[in-house]
Amino acid sequence: MNKKIKILLAEDEPSLGQIIKESLETRNFEVLLCANGEIAYKTYKTEEPLLLVLDVMMPKKDGFTLAKEIRKEDPEIPIIFLTAKSQTEDVVEGFNLGGNDYLRKPFSMEELIVRINALLNRNKKNIAENIQLGNYTFNLKKQTLLINNTSENLTHREANLLYYLIKNKNQILERSFILKKLWGDDDFFNARSMDVFITKLRKKLKEDSSIQIINVRGYGYKLIY
Repeated sequence: MNKKIKILLAEDEPSLGQIIKESLETRNFEVLLCANGEIAYKTYKTEEPLLLVLDVMMPKKDGFTLAKEIRKEDPEIPIIFLTAKSQTEDVVEGFNLGGNDYLRKPFSMEELIVRINALLNRNKKNIAENIQLGNYTFNLKKQTLLINNTSENLTHREANLLYYLIKNKNQILERSFILKKLWGDDDFFNARSMDVFITKLRKKLKEDSSIQIINVRGYGYKLIY
């Protein structure tokens, strides 16, 4: 059975939120329904959804503010805005804040589902199936490292940590960013945990001496190859 794709839905109107949730679940999506922007942000941090559907007008934290905060941490996750607003400037603002699509209420569920699938398919294409890392071949989806016909499995966190290091190769990957992204908090204990994962990755990459993960004291890590 295929793993369900996890979608975060932030909608403060209970009846509409439930209708959207149930409709998406019939299409084999897992839907995390949140009643306001603050709950949605906390859910995003802990649940790692693959796509966000955000109502623009919400209490405590509106959809635009929420998207702006999330975009600082993840520039790639697809975002669809839902809104009752019809002004062109509102649409423009949504796209300027990192939205990928925009649906005005009322909308048909079929249209929402088509747009969700289009964004998910586009996002899959943006992530290379195999990434060449020196003499290694890294596959994020399969969470494997291949060298000399020998494959080694990575944990989910190891694979994602390596992916972000590769995305930022020859640049500093800030400790605070990656801790909040993969551990949910940049406290002392999580920082020590990340150091352990960095050590594990170094060991798994030791077959290619041209690859280095450098500790930039006080800032983070840098992958060089």
